[in-house]
Amino acid sequence: MDPPGGGPRKVIIMGAAGRDFHNFNTVYRGRRDARVVAFTATQIPNIEGRRYPASLAGAPYTGGIPIHHEDELEELVKRHGVDDVVFAYSDVSHEDVMHRASRALAAGANFVLLGPRGTEIRSSRPVVAVCAVRTGCGKSQTTRAIVRVLREAGRRVVAIRHPMPYGDLEAQAVQRFATMEELDAADCTIEEREEYEPHIDSGAVVYAGVDYGAILRRAEKEADVIVWDGGNNDLPFFTPDLHIVIADALRPGHELTYHPGEANLRRADVVIINKVAQGAPGSVEQIRRNVAAANPRGLVITSTSPARVVGGTRQLEGKRLIVVEDGPTTTHGGMGYGAGYVAVENVHGVTIVDPRPHAVGSIRATYEKYRQTQNVVPAMGYSDEQVRELEETINRSGADVVVAGTPIDLKRLLKVRMPVVRVRYDCPPDLVERLRGLLEGVERIGKLG
Repeated sequence: MDPPGGGPRKVIIMGAAGRDFHNFNTVYRGRRDARVVAFTATQIPNIEGRRYPASLAGAPYTGGIPIHHEDELEELVKRHGVDDVVFAYSDVSHEDVMHRASRALAAGANFVLLGPRGTEIRSSRPVVAVCAVRTGCGKSQTTRAIVRVLREAGRRVVAIRHPMPYGDLEAQAVQRFATMEELDAADCTIEEREEYEPHIDSGAVVYAGVDYGAILRRAEKEADVIVWDGGNNDLPFFTPDLHIVIADALRPGHELTYHPGEANLRRADVVIINKVAQGAPGSVEQIRRNVAAANPRGLVITSTSPARVVGGTRQLEGKRLIVVEDGPTTTHGGMGYGAGYVAVENVHGVTIVDPRPHAVGSIRATYEKYRQTQNVVPAMGYSDEQVRELEETINRSGADVVVAGTPIDLKRLLKVRMPVVRVRYDCPPDLVERLRGLLEGVERIGKLG
């Protein structure tokens, strides 16, 4: 379909500094019949106002591509005579996706969703993809277990993480991390560290960045197997040979009502229903029914997500606790708490401090935006200023102990006055053994030769 005035189609890509850049790289970069005039940004603070660099965009984008706030969508469509608005971010309800669609349509543009056939890159190595139906279902613990099982089998494994390029995009085009010092040198945000540190702790290598074609080519040189470590509830960037999708017993029904989580569910080879011990009565059965209706060929496995306090809970008895949780889970993931809160809520004699009266700056604004988050502190840290505000919020709380439900070592980043006790959560042994059997099937694909 040609634009009314002739010439290349004018495109805006709506994103959040991740899938949007990947869609551009795989579908629009190098095309003469389409011109991306802008990206819009949302979900993540302070990622607009930058430009997608010319070195990554290629010809004819000699000045790069501007990144605007999503609030400017309608004005941008009219100013540039945009033909297509491409939606390219994740963990959004179906209703909210269609609100965005209505905005694009009302402004006069088409509303477009790009599918896996055009955006997935095929690898010369077997790819195991771990995705989810919502943020915070338990992808990370599953990914770590898969990497460990494959390494125990003698395979060279590289984890490639969904993008989180919130800094200098040109410098972050291809990133490889094998040490904590490399994370420090790259000035990674807290959200990035939440995903990278656990891999490095276990001795694995993790790649991330902006240009996932270039990332994959680099990773294939040192890997027998690629493990795609998905972000939010997004689709894989690489064509999977084994596609594992996590559902959450605490959020039954969300597997059919969030984008693109439902697409993940429908494509999955394996669906793991996680947190079954914490879900309300009937939640697991509801998810099973939904999986059976949407993807009857998928193998369904149930699992728990046991959270444990490192060093035991006795050290917490009688103390005032402030709980710091994974940021995305307790913000746009819609959860009011995470593993840290679950691990300590029933410890004898503890008081869990309400952090909201002590919140400052952007942390206070986060509570105003995400009303479900109450008795925990989201580990927001997308800038040095926000890290300082997180630090001040914790120090103002009057707590005796910080309980870190986030998977990072907070002491590496924050100067807090009280001791920090970490909470760990890993796949239980029975799930690890199920994964071991599934991964043997991946090796039979024949690419490992």
